Amino acid sequence: MSQDKNPGPKEIVEEFLRIVMIPDPVAARAFTSPDLRIRFTGGRPMRDPAEASAFNAARYAWVKKRFEQTDLVAGATEDEAIVYNIGTLYGEWLDGTPFEGNRYVDRYVVQRGKITKMEVWNDSAEWMLVRAGLATL
Repeated sequence: MSQDKNPGPKEIVEEFLRIVMIPDPVAARAFTSPDLRIRFTGGRPMRDPAEASAFNAARYAWVKKRFEQTDLVAGATEDEAIVYNIGTLYGEWLDGTPFEGNRYVDRYVVQRGKITKMEVWNDSAEWMLVRAGLATL
């Protein structure tokens, strides 16, 4: 992020994601409101970036996001902005098998420079069904 001006909502989201995917959920909290509401994959409610990191640690040996685009929804103000970050996940499953190209969409609400809401969707469950022989892509 640029040090000479306040970051915009897109920059806030991208820096938050960069840090949370290290993973460093403690540092990621600097970008979130104390009232943060997270709706993670499968509709799981969470309140802190550390919960998302713990969930990921139980599913992946490691995982990162490859950003394809970050979009600021029209009508954004300094008081409230909606940001979408879209891309693919890559990493390793717990058994060490590498993966890449796993699609994701994240939606963020940024209010007065802090993330107040985070919603996460991805194809990991589909990929897990394929690995179990229960589906095809």
